Amino acid sequence: MTIEVRNIHKQFGAFTALNNVSLSFPAGELTALLGPSGCGKTTLLRIIAGLEHPDSGQVLLDAQDASARHVRERQVGFVFQHYALFKHMTVFENVAFGLRVKSRSERPSEEQIRRKVKDLLELVQLDWLADRYPPQLSGGQRQRIALARALAVEPRVLLLDEPFGALDAKVRKELRRWLRRLHDDLHVTSIFVTHDQEEALEVADQVVLMNKGNVEQIGSPAEVYNHPASPFVYGFLGNVNMFHGRVHEGVMATGDVSFDVPDHDGVQDSKGIAYVRPHDLEIDRYTPGAEGIVVKLRRAHAIGPLAQLDLERTDNAELIEAVMSNERFSHLHLKEGETLVVRPKRLHVFVDPAEV
Repeated sequence: MTIEVRNIHKQFGAFTALNNVSLSFPAGELTALLGPSGCGKTTLLRIIAGLEHPDSGQVLLDAQDASARHVRERQVGFVFQHYALFKHMTVFENVAFGLRVKSRSERPSEEQIRRKVKDLLELVQLDWLADRYPPQLSGGQRQRIALARALAVEPRVLLLDEPFGALDAKVRKELRRWLRRLHDDLHVTSIFVTHDQEEALEVADQVVLMNKGNVEQIGSPAEVYNHPASPFVYGFLGNVNMFHGRVHEGVMATGDVSFDVPDHDGVQDSKGIAYVRPHDLEIDRYTPGAEGIVVKLRRAHAIGPLAQLDLERTDNAELIEAVMSNERFSHLHLKEGETLVVRPKRLHVFVDPAEV
Protein backbone atom coordinates (compact mmCIF):
# COMPACT_ATOMS: atom_id res chain seq x y z
CA MET A 1 0.00 0.00 0.00
CA THR A 2 1.23 3.50 -0.82
CA ILE A 3 0.67 6.22 1.76
CA GLU A 4 0.55 9.93 1.05
CA VAL A 5 -0.16 12.85 3.33
CA ARG A 6 -1.03 16.20 1.80
CA ASN A 7 -0.84 19.57 3.54
CA ILE A 8 -1.38 18.11 7.01
CA HIS A 9 -1.71 20.83 9.66
CA LYS A 10 -2.27 20.17 13.36
CA GLN A 11 -2.42 22.58 16.29
CA PHE A 12 -2.61 21.80 19.99
CA GLY A 13 -3.68 25.16 21.40
CA ALA A 14 -0.95 27.64 20.44
CA PHE A 15 1.51 24.82 19.65
CA THR A 16 1.95 23.86 15.98
CA ALA A 17 2.59 20.11 15.92
CA LEU A 18 2.53 19.80 12.10
CA ASN A 19 2.94 22.70 9.73
CA ASN A 20 1.44 21.91 6.33
CA VAL A 21 3.33 18.61 5.93
CA SER A 22 3.24 16.69 2.63
CA LEU A 23 4.98 13.32 2.24
CA SER A 24 4.88 10.09 0.24
CA PHE A 25 5.69 6.68 1.70
CA PRO A 26 6.56 4.11 -1.00
CA ALA A 27 4.78 0.75 -1.01
CA GLY A 28 6.71 -2.05 0.64
CA GLU A 29 9.41 0.21 2.09
CA LEU A 30 10.41 0.93 5.68
CA THR A 31 10.42 4.67 6.40
CA ALA A 32 11.80 6.27 9.56
CA LEU A 33 10.34 9.49 10.94
CA LEU A 34 13.34 10.93 12.76
CA GLY A 35 13.68 14.01 14.92
CA PRO A 36 13.83 15.41 18.46
CA SER A 37 10.99 15.18 20.95
CA GLY A 38 8.12 17.50 20.04
CA CYS A 39 8.97 17.68 16.32
CA GLY A 40 5.60 16.19 15.25
CA LYS A 41 6.62 12.67 14.23
CA THR A 42 4.30 10.77 16.59
CA THR A 43 1.40 13.11 15.80
CA LEU A 44 1.89 12.40 12.09
CA LEU A 45 1.96 8.64 12.74
CA ARG A 46 -1.26 8.82 14.76
CA ILE A 47 -2.94 10.85 12.00
CA ILE A 48 -1.98 8.21 9.41
CA ALA A 49 -3.39 5.52 11.72
CA GLY A 50 -6.65 7.44 12.25
CA LEU A 51 -6.04 7.78 16.00
CA GLU A 52 -5.73 11.57 15.62
CA HIS A 53 -7.44 13.92 13.18
CA PRO A 54 -5.68 16.82 11.40
CA ASP A 55 -7.07 20.34 11.44
CA SER A 56 -6.62 20.34 7.67
CA GLY A 57 -5.09 18.16 4.98
CA GLN A 58 -5.57 14.65 3.64
CA VAL A 59 -4.33 11.10 4.23
CA LEU A 60 -4.38 8.97 1.08
CA LEU A 61 -4.04 5.17 1.18
CA ASP A 62 -3.42 3.73 -2.30
CA ALA A 63 -4.47 7.13 -3.73
CA GLN A 64 -7.87 6.96 -1.95
CA ASP A 65 -8.76 9.66 0.57
CA ALA A 66 -8.86 7.91 3.94
CA SER A 67 -9.35 11.04 6.05
CA ALA A 68 -12.94 10.09 6.96
CA ARG A 69 -12.20 6.37 7.44
CA HIS A 70 -12.31 4.96 10.97
CA VAL A 71 -9.10 3.46 12.31
CA ARG A 72 -10.60 -0.06 11.95
CA GLU A 73 -11.15 0.51 8.24
CA ARG A 74 -7.57 1.60 7.46
CA GLN A 75 -6.04 -1.90 7.82
CA VAL A 76 -3.26 -0.54 9.99
CA GLY A 77 -1.15 -2.44 12.51
CA PHE A 78 0.15 -0.28 15.35
CA VAL A 79 3.04 -1.09 17.72
CA PHE A 80 3.58 1.19 20.71
CA GLN A 81 6.74 1.80 22.75
CA HIS A 82 5.29 0.21 25.86
CA TYR A 83 4.01 -3.00 24.28
CA ALA A 84 0.35 -2.56 25.42
CA LEU A 85 0.00 -6.33 25.86
CA PHE A 86 -2.83 -7.71 27.98
CA LYS A 87 -1.14 -8.96 31.15
CA HIS A 88 -3.97 -11.39 32.04
CA MET A 89 -3.74 -13.14 28.65
CA THR A 90 -1.15 -15.67 27.52
CA VAL A 91 1.19 -14.82 24.66
CA PHE A 92 -0.97 -16.98 22.38
CA GLU A 93 -4.18 -15.17 23.35
CA ASN A 94 -2.52 -11.75 22.99
CA VAL A 95 -1.57 -12.51 19.39
CA ALA A 96 -4.99 -14.05 18.68
CA PHE A 97 -6.88 -11.08 20.14
CA GLY A 98 -7.20 -9.06 16.93
CA LEU A 99 -8.55 -12.09 15.07
CA ARG A 100 -11.07 -13.02 17.77
CA VAL A 101 -12.66 -9.53 17.90
CA LYS A 102 -13.35 -9.40 14.16
CA SER A 103 -17.01 -9.35 13.15
CA ARG A 104 -18.56 -12.79 12.78
CA SER A 105 -18.54 -12.55 8.99
CA GLU A 106 -14.78 -11.82 8.90
CA ARG A 107 -13.60 -13.91 11.86
CA PRO A 108 -11.50 -16.96 10.95
CA SER A 109 -12.39 -20.38 12.34
CA GLU A 110 -10.78 -21.49 15.60
CA GLU A 111 -8.49 -23.84 13.66
CA GLN A 112 -7.43 -21.02 11.32
CA ILE A 113 -6.72 -18.74 14.30
CA ARG A 114 -4.55 -21.40 15.96
CA ARG A 115 -2.59 -22.01 12.77
CA LYS A 116 -2.15 -18.28 12.13
CA VAL A 117 -0.94 -17.54 15.67
CA LYS A 118 1.46 -20.49 15.58
CA ASP A 119 2.92 -19.24 12.28
CA LEU A 120 3.33 -15.70 13.65
CA LEU A 121 5.01 -16.87 16.84
CA GLU A 122 7.41 -18.91 14.71
CA LEU A 123 8.02 -15.82 12.55
CA VAL A 124 9.07 -13.77 15.59
CA GLN A 125 10.97 -16.81 16.92
CA LEU A 126 8.97 -17.07 20.15
CA ASP A 127 6.67 -20.06 19.54
CA TRP A 128 8.13 -21.71 22.64
CA LEU A 129 6.61 -18.96 24.83
CA ALA A 130 2.98 -19.39 23.69
CA ASP A 131 1.68 -20.34 27.16
CA ARG A 132 3.58 -17.68 29.12
CA TYR A 133 2.14 -14.37 30.33
CA PRO A 134 3.65 -10.94 29.45
CA PRO A 135 5.11 -10.28 32.95
CA GLN A 136 7.14 -13.49 32.53
CA LEU A 137 8.86 -12.17 29.38
CA SER A 138 11.85 -9.87 28.84
CA GLY A 139 11.31 -6.43 27.31
CA GLY A 140 12.64 -7.57 23.94
CA GLN A 141 10.35 -10.61 23.93
CA ARG A 142 7.32 -8.49 24.81
CA GLN A 143 8.04 -6.13 21.94
CA ARG A 144 8.29 -9.01 19.47
CA ILE A 145 4.95 -10.37 20.74
CA ALA A 146 3.42 -6.90 20.29
CA LEU A 147 4.67 -6.93 16.69
CA ALA A 148 3.24 -10.44 16.10
CA ARG A 149 -0.13 -9.22 17.44
CA ALA A 150 -0.06 -6.23 15.05
CA LEU A 151 0.73 -8.55 12.12
CA ALA A 152 -2.05 -11.03 13.00
CA VAL A 153 -4.78 -8.95 11.34
CA GLU A 154 -2.70 -8.80 8.12
CA PRO A 155 -2.36 -5.02 8.08
CA ARG A 156 -1.57 -3.30 4.82
CA VAL A 157 0.42 -0.72 6.80
CA LEU A 158 2.57 -1.27 9.90
CA LEU A 159 3.13 1.77 12.15
CA LEU A 160 5.68 1.63 14.98
CA ASP A 161 5.98 4.40 17.56
CA GLU A 162 9.44 4.31 19.23
CA PRO A 163 9.18 0.49 19.21
CA PHE A 164 12.48 -0.08 21.00
CA GLY A 165 12.60 3.08 23.12
CA ALA A 166 12.02 1.31 26.44
CA LEU A 167 14.78 -1.27 25.92
CA ASP A 168 18.46 -1.22 26.81
CA ALA A 169 21.09 -0.52 24.14
CA LYS A 170 22.14 -4.14 23.52
CA VAL A 171 18.58 -5.41 23.10
CA ARG A 172 17.71 -2.43 20.89
CA LYS A 173 20.57 -3.28 18.53
CA GLU A 174 19.50 -6.92 18.30
CA LEU A 175 15.88 -5.99 17.62
CA ARG A 176 16.84 -3.42 14.98
CA ARG A 177 18.56 -6.11 12.94
CA TRP A 178 15.69 -8.49 13.55
CA LEU A 179 13.08 -5.90 12.42
CA ARG A 180 15.05 -5.25 9.22
CA ARG A 181 15.20 -8.98 8.41
CA LEU A 182 11.50 -9.37 9.19
CA HIS A 183 10.62 -6.45 6.93
CA ASP A 184 12.69 -7.91 4.09
CA ASP A 185 10.63 -11.12 4.42
CA LEU A 186 7.20 -9.47 4.63
CA HIS A 187 7.57 -6.25 2.54
CA VAL A 188 4.63 -4.58 4.33
CA THR A 189 4.66 -0.79 4.02
CA SER A 190 6.04 0.35 7.36
CA ILE A 191 6.65 3.66 9.14
CA PHE A 192 8.49 3.88 12.42
CA VAL A 193 9.09 6.84 14.70
CA THR A 194 12.43 7.27 16.44
CA HIS A 195 14.64 9.99 17.91
CA ASP A 196 17.67 7.68 17.61
CA GLN A 197 19.63 8.61 14.46
CA GLU A 198 21.68 5.40 14.52
CA GLU A 199 18.47 3.36 14.59
CA ALA A 200 16.98 5.22 11.63
CA LEU A 201 20.14 5.04 9.51
CA GLU A 202 20.62 1.33 10.19
CA VAL A 203 17.06 0.09 9.63
CA ALA A 204 15.21 2.37 7.19
CA ASP A 205 14.97 2.47 3.38
CA GLN A 206 13.92 6.13 3.59
CA VAL A 207 14.52 8.67 6.35
CA VAL A 208 12.31 11.72 6.97
CA LEU A 209 14.02 14.34 9.17
CA MET A 210 11.51 16.46 11.10
CA ASN A 211 11.97 19.58 13.20
CA LYS A 212 9.36 21.83 14.84
CA GLY A 213 6.48 20.46 12.77
CA ASN A 214 8.32 20.75 9.44
CA VAL A 215 10.10 18.30 7.16
CA GLU A 216 13.78 19.23 6.89
CA GLN A 217 14.92 16.50 4.48
CA ILE A 218 13.85 13.21 2.89
CA GLY A 219 16.21 10.64 1.43
CA SER A 220 18.00 7.34 1.83
CA PRO A 221 20.16 6.93 4.95
CA ALA A 222 23.29 7.56 2.85
CA GLU A 223 21.80 10.70 1.24
CA VAL A 224 20.74 12.40 4.47
CA TYR A 225 23.99 11.54 6.27
CA ASN A 226 26.43 12.43 3.49
CA HIS A 227 24.49 15.36 1.98
CA PRO A 228 22.58 17.14 4.76
CA ALA A 229 20.20 19.77 3.42
CA SER A 230 20.34 22.10 6.43
CA PRO A 231 22.37 22.89 9.55
CA PHE A 232 19.72 21.11 11.63
CA VAL A 233 20.16 17.85 9.70
CA TYR A 234 23.94 18.07 9.89
CA GLY A 235 23.87 18.66 13.62
CA PHE A 236 21.24 15.99 14.33
CA LEU A 237 22.83 13.13 12.40
CA GLY A 238 25.87 12.03 14.35
CA ASN A 239 28.66 13.94 16.07
CA VAL A 240 29.84 17.08 14.31
CA ASN A 241 32.16 20.04 14.91
CA MET A 242 30.97 23.55 14.12
CA PHE A 243 33.36 26.34 13.11
CA HIS A 244 31.82 29.82 13.10
CA GLY A 245 33.28 32.51 10.87
CA ARG A 246 32.82 34.85 7.90
CA VAL A 247 32.58 33.83 4.27
CA HIS A 248 33.82 36.15 1.52
CA GLU A 249 34.33 35.28 -2.17
CA GLY A 250 34.98 31.57 -1.67
CA VAL A 251 37.05 31.81 1.52
CA MET A 252 35.88 31.21 5.08
CA ALA A 253 37.83 32.77 7.93
CA THR A 254 37.44 31.21 11.37
CA GLY A 255 39.69 32.38 14.19
CA ASP A 256 43.26 32.62 12.87
CA VAL A 257 42.74 30.27 9.91
CA SER A 258 40.99 30.32 6.56
CA PHE A 259 39.58 27.61 4.29
CA ASP A 260 38.72 27.61 0.62
CA VAL A 261 34.98 27.11 0.09
CA PRO A 262 34.58 27.31 -3.71
CA ASP A 263 30.84 26.57 -3.54
CA HIS A 264 30.42 30.05 -2.05
CA ASP A 265 32.44 32.10 -4.56
CA GLY A 266 29.68 34.67 -4.92
CA VAL A 267 29.15 35.31 -1.20
CA GLN A 268 30.15 38.72 0.13
CA ASP A 269 31.27 38.97 3.79
CA SER A 270 28.50 36.88 5.39
CA LYS A 271 28.21 34.77 8.51
CA GLY A 272 28.95 31.12 7.91
CA ILE A 273 29.08 27.86 9.85
CA ALA A 274 31.36 25.03 8.73
CA TYR A 275 30.38 21.50 9.80
CA VAL A 276 33.04 18.79 10.01
CA ARG A 277 32.59 15.20 11.19
CA PRO A 278 35.17 14.03 13.77
CA HIS A 279 36.48 11.36 11.38
CA ASP A 280 36.98 13.98 8.63
CA LEU A 281 39.81 15.71 10.51
CA GLU A 282 43.45 15.03 9.70
CA ILE A 283 45.74 15.31 12.75
CA ASP A 284 49.52 15.86 12.96
CA ARG A 285 52.02 17.26 15.41
CA TYR A 286 52.40 21.00 15.16
CA THR A 287 55.45 22.45 13.45
CA PRO A 288 55.99 26.22 12.98
CA GLY A 289 54.25 27.42 9.84
CA ALA A 290 52.00 24.34 9.56
CA GLU A 291 48.67 25.05 7.86
CA GLY A 292 45.51 24.23 9.74
CA ILE A 293 43.90 24.80 13.12
CA VAL A 294 46.38 24.75 15.99
CA VAL A 295 45.05 22.83 18.99
CA LYS A 296 46.11 21.27 22.29
CA LEU A 297 45.24 17.66 23.08
CA ARG A 298 43.16 17.85 26.25
CA ARG A 299 42.05 14.23 26.51
CA ALA A 300 42.38 10.99 24.57
CA HIS A 301 40.08 8.00 24.93
CA ALA A 302 41.74 5.12 23.08
CA ILE A 303 39.74 1.95 23.71
CA GLY A 304 38.70 -0.37 20.89
CA PRO A 305 39.45 0.30 17.21
CA LEU A 306 39.05 4.09 17.43
CA ALA A 307 40.71 6.80 19.50
CA GLN A 308 38.54 9.80 20.43
CA LEU A 309 40.41 13.05 20.99
CA ASP A 310 39.21 16.19 22.76
CA LEU A 311 41.11 19.14 21.30
CA GLU A 312 41.11 22.81 22.32
CA ARG A 313 41.79 25.52 19.76
CA THR A 314 44.63 27.84 20.75
CA ASP A 315 43.09 30.85 18.99
CA ASN A 316 39.60 30.89 20.58
CA ALA A 317 39.56 27.99 23.12
CA GLU A 318 36.69 26.20 21.31
CA LEU A 319 36.62 22.42 21.70
CA ILE A 320 36.98 20.07 18.73
CA GLU A 321 36.22 16.36 18.73
CA ALA A 322 38.35 14.18 16.47
CA VAL A 323 38.48 10.46 15.74
CA MET A 324 41.36 8.43 14.35
CA SER A 325 42.25 4.76 14.25
CA ASN A 326 43.79 3.45 17.44
CA GLU A 327 46.62 2.12 15.29
CA ARG A 328 47.51 5.62 14.06
CA PHE A 329 47.09 7.07 17.55
CA SER A 330 49.57 4.53 18.93
CA HIS A 331 51.98 5.17 16.03
CA LEU A 332 52.01 8.93 16.72
CA HIS A 333 52.53 8.45 20.50
CA LEU A 334 50.37 11.48 21.23
CA LYS A 335 50.36 12.76 24.80
CA GLU A 336 47.81 14.95 26.57
CA GLY A 337 48.91 18.59 26.57
CA GLU A 338 50.73 18.33 23.21
CA THR A 339 50.23 20.95 20.51
CA LEU A 340 48.77 19.53 17.30
CA VAL A 341 47.39 20.80 14.03
CA VAL A 342 44.13 19.64 12.47
CA ARG A 343 42.98 20.03 8.88
CA PRO A 344 39.45 19.26 7.67
CA LYS A 345 39.48 16.71 4.86
CA ARG A 346 35.87 17.58 4.11
CA LEU A 347 33.73 20.40 5.44
CA HIS A 348 30.25 21.62 4.61
CA VAL A 349 29.56 25.35 4.92
CA PHE A 350 26.14 26.92 5.40
CA VAL A 351 25.88 30.68 4.90
CA ASP A 352 23.30 32.73 6.80
CA PRO A 353 20.63 33.35 4.09
CA ALA A 354 19.67 36.65 5.74
CA GLU A 355 23.05 38.07 4.86
CA VAL A 356 23.42 36.82 1.28
